[in-house]
Amino acid sequence: MAHCEANYARLLKLMPTFDECEHWHYDVQAGSQTWQIHLRVTERAPYTTTLEVCQQDTLHHWGSSPTLQVRLYHDARMAEVVSCQGHRRVLPRYDYPNRQMYQQDEKAQFNRFLSDWLSHSLAHGQSRSRVSQSSGT
Repeated sequence: MAHCEANYARLLKLMPTFDECEHWHYDVQAGSQTWQIHLRVTERAPYTTTLEVCQQDTLHHWGSSPTLQVRLYHDARMAEVVSCQGHRRVLPRYDYPNRQMYQQDEKAQFNRFLSDWLSHSLAHGQSRSRVSQSSGT
């Protein structure tokens, strides 16, 4: 829960014009490597917003870059990873071993990963541009 609350606050810092825009882009650096973080609103509802958080880099030969679907719960001020790399409806706890070979705390690991990713982006990111305006939905 603490990661979800902190991730909500971190995401709002990265999206200062949350009600006005649909996209945000950041260049993030670690050592000599630079990559781009993209935040994109995919769905807006009265009490929730769903985002796609993805990274674009030049390391594609090592595998695919991370892509997360994150749901923001505005009344609870929490952000939860609901999908990671296409893995949807991840349960909070799993018996181990299991058919999907998820770790027992797979969902918590996704949220900790988002926490680390957002913290690094806030510390080392530079805003590029807000791409599109909200459609008012």
